[in-house]
Amino acid sequence: QPQINITDGRLTGFEALIRWQNQERGFVSPLEFIPAAEETGLIIPLGRWVISEACQQLRSMCDSGLIDEDVVMTVNLSVLQFQDDELIHFIQSNLKRYQLKPGQFEVELTETVLMENLEDALKKLEALKALGILISIDDFGTGYSSLGYLKRLPVNIVKVDRSFVMDIPADKEDMEITAAVIAMAHKLNYEVVAEGVETEEQLQFLESCGCDYGQGYYFSRPLPSSELEQFCDEFNLDNIRRASA
Repeated sequence: QPQINITDGRLTGFEALIRWQNQERGFVSPLEFIPAAEETGLIIPLGRWVISEACQQLRSMCDSGLIDEDVVMTVNLSVLQFQDDELIHFIQSNLKRYQLKPGQFEVELTETVLMENLEDALKKLEALKALGILISIDDFGTGYSSLGYLKRLPVNIVKVDRSFVMDIPADKEDMEITAAVIAMAHKLNYEVVAEGVETEEQLQFLESCGCDYGQGYYFSRPLPSSELEQFCDEFNLDNIRRASA
């Protein structure tokens, strides 16, 4: 799913999302198969496959001239993936294989993943950041973290949960919460991605709050590779805004 720079309208990144279309069962929800993969340990090979595929696709689109060399691919990591001792080496080897800069790759974690073992998590985050790999926290503002905990994290980006964005502008409290979360993240020197952007009104509000990036159906639904390439080739935020007017 594409991510857009709200300030200048550039396509700046993607979040890799895994989907399963089974021949017998049809579409199988990630809410169903991801927990099963975690319980069986299959999340490790599955997660590695996602990392490799994401890197390969980013390289392909760069080579085709569809995107700039600074566009970032984000991959979500579960608790077991993040605890994998081979994780950093595996990411490094794929970046080298597909000739990607570390700053073109981002790992996305939830607060729950980090809180499993905070001290070990901090060491791994520091190692990732030292390599130049970007780090983001998902669902920012919905967890139980103290500001003292958050300021210790060597992260680059936080994602405002879609639950805060979806009812803008109808819900004034959600508007206030979203504005406060963006302001707090900026005070901590994090950039901010707003998830779940679906309307022009939401985009305008996020612009007024100084939000850095947007992601959601207003820009694009998650796309398979062939449709994503077409989206990149045709993308123009001004055209999207005119079409929604």
